[in-house]
Amino acid sequence: MVKVCHVNDLPEKSAKVVMVHDTPIAVFNVEGKIFAWDNRCPHRGASLGDGYITDKTVQCKFHLWEFDIKKECAVANEAIRLKSFPVEIRKGKIFLDIS
Repeated sequence: MVKVCHVNDLPEKSAKVVMVHDTPIAVFNVEGKIFAWDNRCPHRGASLGDGYITDKTVQCKFHLWEFDIKKECAVANEAIRLKSFPVEIRKGKIFLDIS
């Protein structure tokens, strides 16, 4: 597990892009749930951490592709999956398992 930031660094409906071993990872806070995805949109590689966040989706700002937060896939095509990373919260700090 790698510490990436503090929970207080991630307000509700926000994202923070962190680099872990040269991999850009977008860490999100949606309705108090913290989750982490590979920051690169599978469509064209744009930053998902810069996207528009709702209660159910993250929308890539480049070509407006939407990704379902719970299913970790594209809304329009569930076969297009996102790489996710397990998250742990310890004493207010966010840790990711990138193995």
